[in-house]
Parts: sequence; structure tokens; C-alpha cells
Amino acid sequence: MFPIRCFSCGAPIGHLWEKYNRLVKSNMSPAEALDSLGVKRYCCRRMFLSHVEVLDSFLEFSVASSGRSE
Repeated sequence: MFPIRCFSCGAPIGHLWEKYNRLVKSNMSPAEALDSLGVKRYCCRRMFLSHVEVLDSFLEFSVASSGRSE
């Protein structure tokens, strides 16, 4: 879950996450992708570069049944 705003400056950046992912997956470098999206501040850029998507790993540990056995 990508943050909606930059933690340091408060600029809205959440709406750019999917566009950034598409650009990087199309073999564009992260720096070029951020430049093309207009992300100039280094605090905002680090939000993209350091983000780790953990939701996919949490889904691997979903409970198969609702009942508990003891």
C-alpha cells in the first residue's frame, strides 16, 4: 500500500504509483520514470524508490478455513 502523501513534504504522490510501476516495467529506468512523472523533490523520489509492496506476501498467508482446530 503506497502512501498517498510524501512523509517529509506532504506532496500528494499516491496517484502516480501505478503510472510509475507501468513505466518501470516497460524497461524505463526509475530515474527516467520519475522525471517523466514530474517528481522532482528527493524526498518524494525516495518514497517511490524505497517502497516495498508487502500486500502480495501477506496474501500467501491467508487462512484457508474459518474454523480453528485445537
